[in-house]
Amino acid sequence: MPNKTNQYGSRSSLKLKKSTKKKKGLYANIHAKRKRIASGSGEKMRKPGSKGAPSDKNFKAAAKTAKKR
Repeated sequence: MPNKTNQYGSRSSLKLKKSTKKKKGLYANIHAKRKRIASGSGEKMRKPGSKGAPSDKNFKAAAKTAKKR
């Protein structure tokens, strides 16, 4: 395994390259899951209030960043 040190021998200042790819939004994920369910994936939508389901706070935040049509 290669040694991950910079030119000065320090690992602390080594910067890892971050992905600049933009994440999909809440509604894009919901529509993608509905499409998978319709095609027979066997998945189910989570019930409101269950663990991992989007909360009201998530929907309000998504509404703030929605594109104007």
